[in-house]
Amino acid sequence: MKLLTRSTLLFLLIMLPTFGAGAYYLYKKFNKEIKHETDEELVNDKIQWLRYIDTISVNNPILQVQTPEFSLAPTTKDVQSKHKLKGIKIFQEPENSYAPFRQLTQVVDIHGQHYELTLRKSLIEKDDLLKNIIYVMLLAFGGLLFFVILSNFFISKRIWRPFYNSLDKLHGLQLSQMETPQFPASDTHEFNQLNTVLNNMTTRIYQDYVSMKELTEDAAHEMQTPLAIVQSKLELLIQDPALTEEQLKTIAQSSDELQRLSRLNHNLLLLAKIENNQFTSTTLTDIAAVADKYLQLFEELIKEKQLQVNATIGNAQWKLHPALADILISNLLGNAIKYNREEGSIHILLEADRLVISNTSDYPEIPAANVFQRFKKNNQAYSNSNGLGLAISRKITDTCGLSLTYNYADDQHIFTVTATR
Repeated sequence: MKLLTRSTLLFLLIMLPTFGAGAYYLYKKFNKEIKHETDEELVNDKIQWLRYIDTISVNNPILQVQTPEFSLAPTTKDVQSKHKLKGIKIFQEPENSYAPFRQLTQVVDIHGQHYELTLRKSLIEKDDLLKNIIYVMLLAFGGLLFFVILSNFFISKRIWRPFYNSLDKLHGLQLSQMETPQFPASDTHEFNQLNTVLNNMTTRIYQDYVSMKELTEDAAHEMQTPLAIVQSKLELLIQDPALTEEQLKTIAQSSDELQRLSRLNHNLLLLAKIENNQFTSTTLTDIAAVADKYLQLFEELIKEKQLQVNATIGNAQWKLHPALADILISNLLGNAIKYNREEGSIHILLEADRLVISNTSDYPEIPAANVFQRFKKNNQAYSNSNGLGLAISRKITDTCGLSLTYNYADDQHIFTVTATR
């Protein structure tokens, strides 16, 4: 869950019960005030009635009046010095329902006879008024709550913008392309502190990366000369007629391992150069010509394995350095030949923005997580591989605006290069 969403939800969880409690308190307060005002009206009416009753005679018809809002009935109860107030419900025939009333009762003495005086006030209109007030109040509270939440959302979004800007910079950060990124200053002290820490951290990481890359490149470059000298010495030594067969075998094995080490060193140096963007090109390379060239160069290997090659090569001009185009095509085509079975097949499809090379093989599907990783031999039978060929191909496509994918379907290993820009 995003930080902004989380803070908004927490704010909503706090504000909802707060506004709910406020609305409930106001409702109770209004209800109490209405009852209080109604009771005061009843008491005033009682005073007026008692003054009037003191002036009437024993046979006055008022002593027999019985209405829902006023009644004066003889009773045997004792005279009460104080009235009683309470809320009651009275059935209303027109509405066929019970309606709320406030009722005042008091036993009074009239000419020596005890009467129970009952006064009632309907609360129907006041209840409707209260409902309208509550309805308006809820609308006002709802609108206020929506406005507060919306304001909080946009204010929080504005406040957290520097944080998200820094986060976007970190997301887009690539060590091979990192050039001491700078995180901008903001109006918030804490974000400035965070950006200062990030600036210092990324600068140190970048400097360490540059140092490590230079060391790797220098070491790989410096190793080339002694490796070549040792290889040439072994080739001279192997021509010595005085050597025994066992000695020749040992020297041949050493030479093979030395050649393997030399290829590995060459590939590591090549990777370092690609990552260092030493192969940049502003012109287009004819990929069809490169594919034709390597089909001819690998012709002997293809014949040796009796492979059937089905090639559909169209016109394709990609913005790719010629040297990298050679490495990419030779790696993919070389793998399709090297790891193919005897009398297997290779299919090549080259279109304007897509190159597909698929081949049969006795080797199983390569796990997706390992296919482009360095030094990952996905099968121990890949004894001639140093595990860098596909990693170099992937690095070329990543740095040149291309994409390289691998699929396995219908007993075919399929590599697809797509020109994405």
